[in-house]
Amino acid sequence: MRSIKIILMALVAISIGACSGSDTYRGSWKATNTKGEHLEIVFGENDMSIIKDGETMNYEYSQNSVNVKNSVETYGIKLDDGRSLQIHFPIGDDESKGGILGAYGLPVYIISRTEYLHRKDVYGRL
Repeated sequence: MRSIKIILMALVAISIGACSGSDTYRGSWKATNTKGEHLEIVFGENDMSIIKDGETMNYEYSQNSVNVKNSVETYGIKLDDGRSLQIHFPIGDDESKGGILGAYGLPVYIISRTEYLHRKDVYGRL
């Protein structure tokens, strides 16, 4: 039984390391950065685009982790420039708004499918 668990864990780890982006966050998002500026972020299967003031920055990424606890979802991605980010949906069973977290788990962008939000709209008190 123990060896079966070890094999299954190894298979999951291998598959996560080569994962394309989750359907949960793929698509277009309205985003607000830490300065309060509005942007668009679009996640494809293996790439993301950040559109600000008509300029587009493109990055390739790979999803390297998934964590679901009490219906709160966090997806880890690694960008082609070496940065690691987390796409975090802190409200259980609500994948329509969340945050993109950078170093130290701090929000870099607040994201929503329908409107530009601020940190307090997703995480409560500042």
